[in-house]
Amino acid sequence: MEGISSLSGAQKDELMDQVKQQIAVANAQELLTKMTEKCFKKCISKPGTSLDSSEQKCVAMCMDRYMDSWNLVSKAYGMRIQRERGNM
Repeated sequence: MEGISSLSGAQKDELMDQVKQQIAVANAQELLTKMTEKCFKKCISKPGTSLDSSEQKCVAMCMDRYMDSWNLVSKAYGMRIQRERGNM
């Protein structure tokens, strides 16, 4: 079995791109799972066969706020990583 050191530069780049894509998919899945869990818990007091209009509005607003928060944290984290790389 060949090690990573035997890969060409292009192969390493392709491998890194695949890893980044897998991480992005995992992050998106985690985001969706957490958002669903938290918004359901917040907005749905008595689960039934359908959502009434107030529950629908609550879920939509909760998901919007959750996404805004996620994006803000992700942006701040990205900026921090860039700063730390700049200080190396």
